[in-house]
Amino acid sequence: MRIDIDSLTEAELIDLNNRIVERLRFLHQARSHKRMLDFKIGDRVSFQPEGRAMVVGILTRYNKKTVTVITDAGERWNVAPA
Repeated sequence: MRIDIDSLTEAELIDLNNRIVERLRFLHQARSHKRMLDFKIGDRVSFQPEGRAMVVGILTRYNKKTVTVITDAGERWNVAPA
């Protein structure tokens, strides 16, 4: 399906842009959710925050957009799957 954007009004272009942005957000959230489901509560996981050493811990909870990991040192991290 091709859309001739040259024939759209400014209002129609703004609406189209908003719909595209919302769809891209949905696709990103769906991918993140699918990746989150690859893990189970109680799994031992590791990740490396930018500029920091590797963090190792246990996945303890699913949140809306992140998972909660409790590290071996007792720190709590809310981590978004990459």
